[in-house]
Amino acid sequence: MTPGSNIPLAVTRVTVDVTAPVRLDVSGLLLTADGKVRSDDDFVFYNQPSGPGVTHRAASGGTPDSITVDTGAVPEGIEKIVVTASLDAAGATFAGTEPTATVRSADDGAVLATFTPPQLGSETALVVVEVYRRAGAWKVRAVGQGYANGLAGIATDFGVSVEEPAAPAQPVPVPPPAAPPVPAQAPPAGQWGAPAAPPAPAAPPAFPPAPGRINLDKGRVSLQKNQTVSLVKGGKPLTRSVRMGLGWEPAYGSRAIDLDASVIAYGPDRNMIDACYFGKLQILNGAIQHSGDNLTGEGSGDDESITVHMEGLPPEVTGLVFTVSSFNGQKFTQVAKAYCRLLDARTGEELVRFDLTGAEPKTGVLMCKFIRQFSGEWEMTALGEYVKSKTVRDLVKPAAQAL
Repeated sequence: MTPGSNIPLAVTRVTVDVTAPVRLDVSGLLLTADGKVRSDDDFVFYNQPSGPGVTHRAASGGTPDSITVDTGAVPEGIEKIVVTASLDAAGATFAGTEPTATVRSADDGAVLATFTPPQLGSETALVVVEVYRRAGAWKVRAVGQGYANGLAGIATDFGVSVEEPAAPAQPVPVPPPAAPPVPAQAPPAGQWGAPAAPPAPAAPPAFPPAPGRINLDKGRVSLQKNQTVSLVKGGKPLTRSVRMGLGWEPAYGSRAIDLDASVIAYGPDRNMIDACYFGKLQILNGAIQHSGDNLTGEGSGDDESITVHMEGLPPEVTGLVFTVSSFNGQKFTQVAKAYCRLLDARTGEELVRFDLTGAEPKTGVLMCKFIRQFSGEWEMTALGEYVKSKTVRDLVKPAAQAL
C-alpha cells in the first residue's frame, strides 16, 4: 500500500502487526466521528491491552506487537481505530528505520496488505494505519503520519489524558480509571477529519510540518529536486486558491518550442480521476483551471498556469502531479530556464519556486506533485523527472508512479 491508499476488509477480525529492526510500542485508539476517544478506556496499549472490539498483543517469542480489531464488536459510535507505533528507546527517531505494518486476517493469518511509511526522519511516533467504517463497510487505510513528540503527542492529539513520562519517548502511563474523559474537540477540515494538536478553546487548529520538512512561515521557498514543503503558514493549512505557473524558453540557437503544461488528479489508489490541460481547461467542477495553450514559449514570465482552488478539491483527490510535455516531440535538451512556481492566486505572492536544472533528451517532465496528508494539509514536492511523452495520456502512468 502507499500513503492514503485503502482496501476493503473481507474479514470481520483483522490483526495489524508492526515490525521494525528496533523495539516498538504499538497501540490502538478508538475514535468517534470527531476524531477523539470517548474516554481513556479507548486507548489500547501494553498497559491496557483490551478495549471494546480492540485488543493489544505484546511482542514475544519473535512475534511483533500487534493490534487486533473485531469489527463486529466495535461500538456503533466508533468510526475508526488508528494503529500507532512509537520507539521504545529514549531519544530514538525513525531515521534509518523502516517499520512495516502487515494487515492479516486474525482467524487464519492470511496477509491482506502491507505498508511501509516512506521518507521517515526525526519522527518518534507514527500513525501507521487506520481501520475505519465507511457506509456500513470496514476498510483499512495506509497513513504514515509522523509525530516528533512520541506516543504522548499522538495520545494527546486524540483526546487521551496523559501524564508526562519520566524520559522522552518512554511509554505513556494511563491515568487512574476515575480520571474524567477529555471533552471532544472539533477536528480541522481535511480528507479524513484528522485532529490537530490540542488548541485552547477558541484557537484555530494548527498543523506543524513533519520533522525535517519546511513550511511557508519564512516567506518564499526555493526547492531543489526531491525536496518537500508543507503548504502550511502560521500553523494553518493553505486553503485559498493557488496558481502553479510553469515557464520555459527555447535553448540558445533552438527554434520556438511548443510545450504543454498539465495537471493530473489522482485518488488514494493512484487511480487517475481527471486531467487538466490545453484541451480541457477546467476539471472537478472548476476546482482546477488551465490558462490556455502557449505555442512558442517566447516572452518573459509564466508561459502557462494552472489555478487550483484548494477548498474546492473533492475529498477523493489525494494527489496532483504537474507536468510539462513536448507536443511536437522536441527534447528538453532544446529547452532552457524551465521552472514551476506556486503563487497565491489572489495576491500574486510567490510562495514556492523550483528551477529545473540539467536536461535529458526526453519529451516530458514531471515537475512537482501535491500530496494530501492524513492531517488534511497538502505537501508539495519538487520532482524534475524526465519521461517519454507527448500528451497527457502518456504521462498518466509515470505520474502515478511518482506519487
